[in-house]
Amino acid sequence: MTTNYDPTDLRGHDRGKREDDARKRLIREMEAADVKWLMSSRKGRRIVWRLIDFSGAFRLSFDTNAMKMAFNEGNRNLGNWFFNEVMTLCPEMYPVMVKEQQSNARDSDGNGDQSN
Repeated sequence: MTTNYDPTDLRGHDRGKREDDARKRLIREMEAADVKWLMSSRKGRRIVWRLIDFSGAFRLSFDTNAMKMAFNEGNRNLGNWFFNEVMTLCPEMYPVMVKEQQSNARDSDGNGDQSN
């Protein structure tokens, strides 16, 4: 099997690293735009709230069964990651989301419309 890899081609290594960095930067920009888009609508914020809540991000993951605790901690880790994305990329939307959820909780008694 032949390869074009040349360990002495330092310029090629630098070029490859720059291309890789640019590709990673583009992917990160797309991910950030996705989170901002999701948080820009009431429906999107409800989805984010459910994901963070379901993950147990703000609950203890302790359980006397070590396997269940590991599972809980894995869920919690994902929720904490998503919460961090929101707080890094669009922190001004978090209080909006909390207020909407408080309103939804009050309205879930049948007093209001949650269709927005």
